[in-house]
Amino acid sequence: MELFRLVVVGILLAILLSLGSAFLHLSRGKGDSSKMLRALTWRIGLSLALFGLLFFAAHNGWIQPHGLGR
Repeated sequence: MELFRLVVVGILLAILLSLGSAFLHLSRGKGDSSKMLRALTWRIGLSLALFGLLFFAAHNGWIQPHGLGR
């Protein structure tokens, strides 16, 4: 279970790094949008992979959803 948490946190950090990279390419404004597009594409792919991993983990009983406010 600890390995699963590390994987999730690692993917979240990779998403943030990709988003930061896209922001840097946007703020430099040199007209090369292909690097920004590549960084945002990686962010979307990592987000989808994280969603799939969480769905798979919930389906297999590795994580248990809980009600909010209980």
